[in-house]
Amino acid sequence: EFRRVLFRSEAEAFLAAAQRLATATSIDLAVARTHAGRRSPGQAPTQRTITIGAAGTKGLRTYVQLFVVIAAANDVRCDVAANSTFVYAYGFAEDIDASHALYASLVVQMVRASDAYIASGQHRPTPTITARLNFQLAFGARIGQRLTEARDQVRREAANDPGRPPGTALALRNKDLELHDFYRGASQARGTWRASRASAGYSSSARQAGDRAGRRARLGGEPELSTARTALGR
Repeated sequence: EFRRVLFRSEAEAFLAAAQRLATATSIDLAVARTHAGRRSPGQAPTQRTITIGAAGTKGLRTYVQLFVVIAAANDVRCDVAANSTFVYAYGFAEDIDASHALYASLVVQMVRASDAYIASGQHRPTPTITARLNFQLAFGARIGQRLTEARDQVRREAANDPGRPPGTALALRNKDLELHDFYRGASQARGTWRASRASAGYSSSARQAGDRAGRRARLGGEPELSTARTALGR
């Protein structure tokens, strides 16, 4: 039990550290933009298409959900294709980069964890597809909660840190307003996207297993982060 608690604490620390770095970088750049006399086009919000998977692939909605919750924790708004094959991401370049980098590692962990859960047979007698979808939905929800908590903590610390440049809170507010205006002008989305459907079925045991896996997810030495570190640390 002690080893399990220790591993969970380490996992939380690794993931929180990655999100804290992404948020700190984003805050520094927001402050820099506020104080810049002139801004280049690269310093304005942008729209980027993020490919999620091929049409017809099962479970794409859970992949989309994972990207969307990661993006939300990094101040990125998303519109989702009707078939969940891609996402339109709206935000500042550094925030989209961070979201994509985090997703690249976490989606691999989500798939591996759900595969292991299904292979164990613990989902029976729930149908495999139902169990997998519920597992991955819960995984994504937990990841979103963890990243958002880390983001909010860094923002609070930055706003109250007397050692930071003046105007940090104002810079963050201006960033939020600029992104809101950009999204409102650029997005053509209609309606509200939802990750789950009533017809997909529900499995409490799969949800619990997915939530546990989301708590264990970490960012450390995975090869998926070879490009993520560059995006997060630049």
